[in-house]
Amino acid sequence: MIALTRMDKQTMYLNPDHISSIEETPDTVITLFNGNHYIVIERAAIIISRVVAFRSRVIRRTAGTHGRKYLNRQRKNLFRHISISNAAIRPATLDAHDRTPYHSLD
Repeated sequence: MIALTRMDKQTMYLNPDHISSIEETPDTVITLFNGNHYIVIERAAIIISRVVAFRSRVIRRTAGTHGRKYLNRQRKNLFRHISISNAAIRPATLDAHDRTPYHSLD
């Protein structure tokens, strides 16, 4: 959410994903996708810089951190001793009788 100031000096918080357009007439008018219009004190350049800063914070928070290796120790230990049997990988050996096609068994 980004903080904006209405014309009556009230602070409001707006989700930047809902912004459809920003018009800078003598007053800055923000139009949302649902058709609502808000008149704010801030200029369009300031609003755009706040939207960019908001999205960069979101992306930065979703990125994985590489410095906390101790958190992965327990997870790695869960999968350390798993082994797959050879029977699950290779099919059982077939006799010569099992390899003949069914139509020649008549």
